Amino acid sequence: MVEAAGPPLMENNGKNVLDRIVRSRRESVARRRRVLPDVALKMAVEKIGPARDFAGALLRGDRWNVIAELKKASPSRGTIRTDYAPATLAPALESAGAAALSVLTEEDFFSGSLADLKAARAATQIPVLRKDFIIDPWQIWEARAAGADSFLLIVAILPDPDLGEFIELGRQLGMEPLVEVHSREELDRALRAGARIVGVNNRDLRNFELRMETSLDLVEAIPEGSIAVSESGLGTRDDLFRLRSAGFDAFLVGEHLMKEADPSVALHELVGVGPTGA
Repeated sequence: MVEAAGPPLMENNGKNVLDRIVRSRRESVARRRRVLPDVALKMAVEKIGPARDFAGALLRGDRWNVIAELKKASPSRGTIRTDYAPATLAPALESAGAAALSVLTEEDFFSGSLADLKAARAATQIPVLRKDFIIDPWQIWEARAAGADSFLLIVAILPDPDLGEFIELGRQLGMEPLVEVHSREELDRALRAGARIVGVNNRDLRNFELRMETSLDLVEAIPEGSIAVSESGLGTRDDLFRLRSAGFDAFLVGEHLMKEADPSVALHELVGVGPTGA
């Protein structure tokens, strides 16, 4: 059963939603780090096999490169999907044409977990991105130990030194991160830090307002050698055609899929005909 739109997990009472999420994440990391210190986490990473090629999955020229997102809930929508079973959803989305998967692992505002990511990756052969609010290198080691092949970095919540450090750590672990921006200033910062995969989020995470034109406004400033990803608010083939024509290489689609009774059918409707008509 799918809930079209459950009650929001929190109300927008004028406070910066993103700030509240980041504060919660810092507290969560501090608690988990006491249980699993850095040394133990790095030992766990040594036992993990190589990461799958997330960047390569987004450069298939003859197909729509959709990152299908597994998400149970969001602060703005509340519960999106009640029958949320990543081990079942992930292979169905892979079969429907997903180039990669994104799995929400933030617990308090998105009802996610690392267990969801592990289940999705174990059931598929395509790369899996950890979608979270990364504010500490410990979380990057944690992501790799859980089997993640990439992870999200949100420029809006990171100072420049951390942004560069986190990108480099990801590469050392074989995980090219998806670096997310929402403005020209954030895009410039991401590029200075060395981002290779640039995601333009059409949703403003400070107030969750959605503006599709954000991607179109920024795409021309993304260098030719980068991988450009448009995120949020995508739900039709026309959306993908328009963004691909503007220069985007890949598309992150989540809520549009998760709210449907069968997300794999919804994804097939988006990617069933390739950009070349194949």
